[in-house]
Amino acid sequence: MIALFSSIILGVLLCMVLAVTFGAKQLTFHTVWSAIFDYNPTVTQQQIIHELRFPRVIGAAVIGAAFAVSGALMQGITRNPLADAGILGINGGAMLVVALCFAFFPSIPYSLLMVFSFVGALISTLLIFLISSAAPGGLTPIKLTISGAVVAAFLHSLSTGVAIYFNLSQDLAFWYAGGVAGIKWAHLKVLLPIILATIILGIFLGRSVSLLSLGEDTAANLGVKTNRVRLVGIIAAVILAGVSVSAVGSIGFVGLVIPHISRKLVGGNYQLIIPMSALLGAILLILADLGARIVDPPRELAIGIMTALVGVPFFLYIARKVGRGL
Repeated sequence: MIALFSSIILGVLLCMVLAVTFGAKQLTFHTVWSAIFDYNPTVTQQQIIHELRFPRVIGAAVIGAAFAVSGALMQGITRNPLADAGILGINGGAMLVVALCFAFFPSIPYSLLMVFSFVGALISTLLIFLISSAAPGGLTPIKLTISGAVVAAFLHSLSTGVAIYFNLSQDLAFWYAGGVAGIKWAHLKVLLPIILATIILGIFLGRSVSLLSLGEDTAANLGVKTNRVRLVGIIAAVILAGVSVSAVGSIGFVGLVIPHISRKLVGGNYQLIIPMSALLGAILLILADLGARIVDPPRELAIGIMTALVGVPFFLYIARKVGRGL
């Protein structure tokens, strides 16, 4: 297992180096090396690396990890293999609040935007769980998925209406499509501690989430305080999703695909699934951003398109595989 994690960590580092080196303007490894260990602000190529590509690539890694861990927590807690911050509508709440902030508080500081984005994600999550629980038969994975899809569509419509009414279409285009191009060092100073601390919290919850994923009665009989674990886990997942959306917009399917791959690699222990999801999520979003930059340079595709190319077929595969078992 140590060898597996070591190789994945090396994979993350390799992907970061490739993503920094290649793009609309390709750079040499020597230039990248110099920018890291002997930075000279008067050299244009090193400025490109230090001020644009470094924060962008680090941001992609951190946000990819956040979305993946958010999905892993949601899947474990709800026992829903289709759970994902985008599919369940959590991102929709965050997006609506971002649109409202752009409409009424255009000069809002980024730190406050993150707080409001989290609040929006939390409200949409509560709404989804209330709707799912109120249906006859109580909360089930399929009801949760359907409720999330309905709430996501509703919130997206509201966000679009706000954007049209306040003429925000251009301002919000980046957040709708998703992308890490706008991440700067100032953003990372806020994002990094919050996301890393929440991922560590998720790892500490891993054993309880593993037991909870086996069923509430089983977990309770083994001494797990199920309500507390579910509440803390959902809050952690919402923090990761809300903060990420405020930084890069609504990027879907990372939290759906990565936890399934992690389970194939490390088994059903969430103490291993969560860190593995963080690493693989980082790799996926780094490569998605790199692909978005090199497909048609100097233009960039929306990073959400790249993740959807992987995520949509995977979603259909999982949905078909689970079938009536949902």
